[in-house]
Amino acid sequence: MSYAKIILKKGEGRMMKSGGSWVFDNEIDNVEGDYENGGLVEVHDFDGYPMGIGYINDKSKIRVRILTRDIDKEIDRAFFEKKLRTAWDYRKRVIDTSSCRLVFGEADFLPGITIDKYEDVLVVESLTLGMENFKNEIVEILKGILAEDGIRIRGVYERDDAGERKKEGLEKYDGFIGDEFDTNVEITENGVKYFVDVKRGQKTGFFLDQKLNRKAIQGLAKDAEVLDLFTHTGSFALNAAYAGAKHVTGIDASEYAIETARKNAELNGFSNVNFDIADIVELLPEMVKAGKQYDLLILDPPAFAKEKQHLKNAINGYREINKNAMKLVKKSGYFATCSCSHFMTRELFEKMIVEASKQAHVHLRQVEARAQAPDHPILWTMGENSYYLKFYVFQLY
Repeated sequence: MSYAKIILKKGEGRMMKSGGSWVFDNEIDNVEGDYENGGLVEVHDFDGYPMGIGYINDKSKIRVRILTRDIDKEIDRAFFEKKLRTAWDYRKRVIDTSSCRLVFGEADFLPGITIDKYEDVLVVESLTLGMENFKNEIVEILKGILAEDGIRIRGVYERDDAGERKKEGLEKYDGFIGDEFDTNVEITENGVKYFVDVKRGQKTGFFLDQKLNRKAIQGLAKDAEVLDLFTHTGSFALNAAYAGAKHVTGIDASEYAIETARKNAELNGFSNVNFDIADIVELLPEMVKAGKQYDLLILDPPAFAKEKQHLKNAINGYREINKNAMKLVKKSGYFATCSCSHFMTRELFEKMIVEASKQAHVHLRQVEARAQAPDHPILWTMGENSYYLKFYVFQLY
């Protein structure tokens, strides 16, 4: 099949040439042939060398997202089936697949689409115009692949409510793909049960990327007084309770999240955990002043820097809450802290932690340095776009 040709400027296309999948608008010299936004195009270097096939959208600064480096490859059902089988086979090797991320965009070489599995429900997030054209076919293929392993998907929900869609000229949208179903799903992870609302919950319903980090907390929680800040629906707190903590307190500003956390505690039959609603940024200094102390503290805030221009303020915010949280940890106690912001790189995050520890007058002894679970694979050629979650556990002195 013949496609329009995107010709790069001399010396441009550096991300793509280093293994990435994006071509930016300012890297393009000219276009040969006609195309429709969302349609497929060939990408060639300035000298005509073929670099791959991707889909284009001239409303986006990321003008082309590459699907294959093989210029002769047919982008058809067989192409997507091979990609999806590879993604599923990988998950089966690296993670508990009862609930997991099945497709992680660029890191699975399917840029612009994310698909999560919660037991027998799929949640789809399509962020680009190009993937809108393939979305339903991808879902259909994936359901067939899962069926081969005896997994019958009872429903698919679409969570296209991210702001990135506006950059693609797309409207935000939530709704069912296919028949309607009960969007409240019960899952089990690390031995802990949760109610996940794939319609109203954060992101696609639950933060699957922290799965193994939550499990890591279990080993530190037995007989401990535990504080889980920004608990959301209680995931870290419930893992601590499950592991035999003396008592766990989870705090979040969202009434809906705390209501769900309490239901989750009841679902598990835990009596050693309670949940409170509070603005944590305001609460932390009050807790420090009151002399509160904990054996284990988990700090899991939302992404303070969702745009690069907000990074400086985000660093200040992270530093302040980390400083105050450290002051609440007993001597020789444990402190887990993380950031899910793409723009808060590992280097910046580590620098901030050191600064916070100096202000809190504590010494840090690293126990673990972790990232997102392997069902959210890190593609090194895409940098922080796939390596976004930083998770550290320290013992404080």
